Amino acid sequence: MNRAEIHVDVAPALHLFVPAARRAGATPLGTDGVSTLGHVVESLGVPLTEVGTLVVDGREVPVSHIPQAGETVRVRPVERPQRVPGAPLRFLLDVHLGTLARRLRLLGVDTAYESTDIGDPALAARSAAEKRVMLSRDRGLLRRRELWAGAFVYSTRPDDQLHDVLDRFSPDLNPWTRCTACNGLLKQATKAEVADQLKGGTRRSYDVFAQCTDCGRAYWKGAHHDQLEALVERALSMRTHGD
Repeated sequence: MNRAEIHVDVAPALHLFVPAARRAGATPLGTDGVSTLGHVVESLGVPLTEVGTLVVDGREVPVSHIPQAGETVRVRPVERPQRVPGAPLRFLLDVHLGTLARRLRLLGVDTAYESTDIGDPALAARSAAEKRVMLSRDRGLLRRRELWAGAFVYSTRPDDQLHDVLDRFSPDLNPWTRCTACNGLLKQATKAEVADQLKGGTRRSYDVFAQCTDCGRAYWKGAHHDQLEALVERALSMRTHGD
C-alpha cells in the first residue's frame, strides 16, 4: 500500500505527548490513506481529550477526516475554560488522584473517586453512566471510546493539579459543603448528634459541627482548619481573578 505523506504540527501545549522530533513545527508523517485523523493523532501519543481543534490546510475538520497526501494538519489544544455539554459538571478520578479528589470535594465540587483500582473498563463505564469527566494521568484510559468526557492531569503535584483543573473547567465552587471522604453533602449538626465521634478534648473545645448526610462523618474546625482555609481562599481568589 502506498503511504500518503502529510505534515503534522502539534501545538506546544501538547508537546509532552509526542517524541522530541515532533516538536519542531510541521513534521512529515506517513499515513495509510484509510485511518481517520483522530486515529493518526492518537498514534502520535496525543489523547483526543486534549485536542481542541484539528485544522487541515486552514480549515477545521472533525476527527473522522481521512488525511490526504500533502495536507498540513495543525493539532491545537483544548480552549479554556472548557465547556462540557449536557449534565452539570461532575468529575471521576482514578485511584492515583486521591489528594486532588479530597481538595475538589473541599471546594464543593461533585467528585467521585475510586480508592481501589477497579480497572479501565469499569472507570470508563462509570464515567458514561454518571456523565462524569474522567480525570487521569493514564493515557490508555483516556483513549477509551465509552468515556463521557475526559482530561489528562498534567502534573504530579496536588497544588498544580488543582490549579489546572480549576483553570481548565472553571467549576462552580461551594466550599465546605461536601464530605471529603465520600463526596456526600454536609448538613449542620449538634454536638449531641456527633458525640460518638468526638474525643474528650474536641468535645470540650468545639461547639459547631457539620455531618455528612451519606456516611455520617462529623466535621469541625480542628487543628488543620487554617491550612484548609488557605487552600479554599487561594481557589476562590483564582476564580475572582479569572473572571
